[in-house]
Amino acid sequence: MEQRTVRIGLIQNEVSGNTEDNLSRTLELTLEAARKGARIICLEELFRTPYFPQYAYRDATCYAETIPGQSTREFASLARSCEVSVIVPLYERGMDGRFYNAAVVIDDTGTILTPYRKVHIPHDPLFYEQNYFSRGNGYHVYTCGPVKIAVLICYDQWFPEAARAVTLMGAEIIFYPTAIGWIRGLEDPGEGDWRDAWETVQRGHAIANGVHIATVNRIGTEGELTFWGSSFITDSFGNIVARAGSHNDEVIIADISLDMNEMVREGWGFLRNRRPDTYGILTKLE
Repeated sequence: MEQRTVRIGLIQNEVSGNTEDNLSRTLELTLEAARKGARIICLEELFRTPYFPQYAYRDATCYAETIPGQSTREFASLARSCEVSVIVPLYERGMDGRFYNAAVVIDDTGTILTPYRKVHIPHDPLFYEQNYFSRGNGYHVYTCGPVKIAVLICYDQWFPEAARAVTLMGAEIIFYPTAIGWIRGLEDPGEGDWRDAWETVQRGHAIANGVHIATVNRIGTEGELTFWGSSFITDSFGNIVARAGSHNDEVIIADISLDMNEMVREGWGFLRNRRPDTYGILTKLE
């Protein structure tokens, strides 16, 4: 029997204050990933803009884009010419007049699919996202060639419910475009390794759901934040199959076996032994 495999790529890079330069540089790195054979390529969260939500109140409307817009048109052209699928996270100016932290999946024909809008929005010092983003209200699974994928964004990665939801919807790979790092002066808070926790929780999602996980984070220092980089790809047993460093622009590539998902799911039995009749409390607010 022919094995189902796919090569995926993640684009980890530093973001400047020049949105045109950011777009140009990311297009170059995406083309590099396509030339290395990646069929699905994911960019980092808000790939084109500085991480403006670290400031509680700023006018960030200059960074907002419509869908379609410049970024999606440029990547749609690349996707079509290279016959690859690309995940493009951006600051969306919605037709409803609201602003969203969104990710646009563009398939290998250059078709712009329904955007995913970040569901879980943090609101903490230096992550004042609720001042800028309206909440998305649901999840999507996308067909990219022979593969079904889901996209969840950054803070979503801490919520097992989101990973389980898209798994039940048919996702075989979950992509997490991300912007996370150290707050200046708190690099060693003394209570544990935050970066290790970030990686560990996502490896747990892979194991609990029998899915591959691909997480791409930015690098560099912006204001009071130093981003971790450390983008990684896990198989459905939670093993790291590719990892980037912490300081450099990188294109990471991995060949993954989609057949492994079913083997892991059958081995653990987590999905078939679920008890949805006991989960009502999960839908209740505090």
